[in-house]
Amino acid sequence: MLLTLLAYHLASLLVVQAQNDCIGHPTFRSPANSDIEVSCGSQTIDLQILLCPVYFNGYNESMLALNSVHSKDQCKGIADWTADPPVVKFNFSITEEAITDCSNTLTVTQETGTGVFAEFSSVQHINISGMICSEDPATGTITYHQEVMYRFSCRYPLQYLVNNTQMTVAGTNLAVQDKNGSFISTLSMQLYVDEDYSSMLQIPANGLELKTRIFVEVKASNLSNRFNVLLDRCYATTTLFPITNSISYDLFVGCNRDGQTIVGMNGEQQEARFSFEAFRFVQTEATFSTYYIHCATRLCVNTFCPTLRQNCTTATDRRRRRNANHNQDSTVSDTATVNSGPITIRLDHGNLGSSEGAQQKDANSTVLAVSVVAGIVGAICLTLMAFIAYQVYNSKIAFNKTILYPHD
Repeated sequence: MLLTLLAYHLASLLVVQAQNDCIGHPTFRSPANSDIEVSCGSQTIDLQILLCPVYFNGYNESMLALNSVHSKDQCKGIADWTADPPVVKFNFSITEEAITDCSNTLTVTQETGTGVFAEFSSVQHINISGMICSEDPATGTITYHQEVMYRFSCRYPLQYLVNNTQMTVAGTNLAVQDKNGSFISTLSMQLYVDEDYSSMLQIPANGLELKTRIFVEVKASNLSNRFNVLLDRCYATTTLFPITNSISYDLFVGCNRDGQTIVGMNGEQQEARFSFEAFRFVQTEATFSTYYIHCATRLCVNTFCPTLRQNCTTATDRRRRRNANHNQDSTVSDTATVNSGPITIRLDHGNLGSSEGAQQKDANSTVLAVSVVAGIVGAICLTLMAFIAYQVYNSKIAFNKTILYPHD
């Protein structure tokens, strides 16, 4: 009992001291909607509320909690009296578990694409919302304290905003930018040699042969199981960072696809897969043709993804496949694109470009030379044999004449 009383008196002294720190401060007034500051980050949502208005209404930081969940420590805030003005801070991760722990709300909306998403007929957004509520200290039937309540929300497009970084042929993870409008996750693109996606593609030093089938997988990690990966457009360019005048060729855009491109899985799981045959750009005059694969990638709620995959009628006219000699004019920003490493294709130009091809050519030349020599030698031998036979025949005739008509 004594310890309880001491703790109570200590808490009372701290509250009084804190209130004394707020007295005379410009923010020691009634609460206002502008007292809360919301930061919608790529990994966490951070909130901070002015403390002095809370004390002005007869509350303190221990009486505030996310959505009135006062029983969980992770739903309560931490006071920062070193800040000017003093604030109480809340934060939670953008994961389904952390969002639901404190009874925050997560909803998904669908809108027509605008701005950088104008090429998309439907764009989904995720909205995370909640409130910070006070717990009244009164235990009776009535109270004279005005409730403190601050509402907040963060809105994210289900579109990856990723950094372009140096990449290898085996693929790379791309970090999500930490700014408002981004979503927590990582993307990776990897190339494989088999339809089981078990053996990664390794580009040989002398390049790949034309028509080699390349299997591509775009995968997302750290995602809630309610979201799938959807590829809207995948294309090849001769530069890692596509520019206005760079040469490009579309492997597929929505429902339009190259004749050698096969889309295996798209919008069905947290990875999307397709394959294509190695080609070359006709403008390339060098021994090798090198290009990069880019995929404009977004998320979709798994229950809505089938609608996006099948809705090809309204956007077909806007998503025509461009030839290699056309400039890349996509309205999708580069920061929403995941890229592969360099893909090098061997150009034979009528001759084999590899060392094995040169060796084969030398071997063929040697065989031809030997055959010619052998033919000449054979012809000489036949000629000699015919000459010898002719001489023998003439000798026999002369011998017979000598016997039948002897000289007297």
